[in-house]
Amino acid sequence: MLFVLSGPSGVGKDTLLKELLKTDLQIKKCVTYTTRQPREGEIEGVDYRFISLEEFNKKRKEGAFLEWAEVGGNLYGTPRDFVEEKLAEEEDIILKIDVQGAMRIKELFPEAILIFVAPPSLEALAERMAKRGSSGEEIRRRLRIAKKEMDMAEYYQYIVVNNRLSEALNKIYNIIKEEQRKKYADRGENPEG
Repeated sequence: MLFVLSGPSGVGKDTLLKELLKTDLQIKKCVTYTTRQPREGEIEGVDYRFISLEEFNKKRKEGAFLEWAEVGGNLYGTPRDFVEEKLAEEEDIILKIDVQGAMRIKELFPEAILIFVAPPSLEALAERMAKRGSSGEEIRRRLRIAKKEMDMAEYYQYIVVNNRLSEALNKIYNIIKEEQRKKYADRGENPEG
């Protein structure tokens, strides 16, 4: 199964995904390529695959990405080979991508399960951005984008408001568990082995 986790910048997707991967879910994270510089604490090949603009454009021209987008002046791309290989092996994977990328994935994989992570309010999202050290202009720009992204939430199967991390994490965990249970039930299999 293919799960997609997306939502506005600053809503907590990275934290939620890190916590999800610590659970008993049998799910693999797809590591995205990016041209941006690593942030403090990020690990190459774990958080992202950090590459130059030249390398990114070469991969893009070769068709190495299922989808790619520019976000905040940096390029991000979902590796085609990883996704296709894991799905062929019938492994469950999760992508953490922007809303534009999620819509492209839905076109390519109509069976994908899309989960939109929403802030409790735009004001709360602005506060989170300010705590991360974003400038006033940067916050205004990102909030304009966030408003447009939140309008796209209706195209997702699930919307989870990240007001409290533990509650949002529990909701996403239960969504994935239920979708996995339905998959096994449809096949007449027992998910426990």
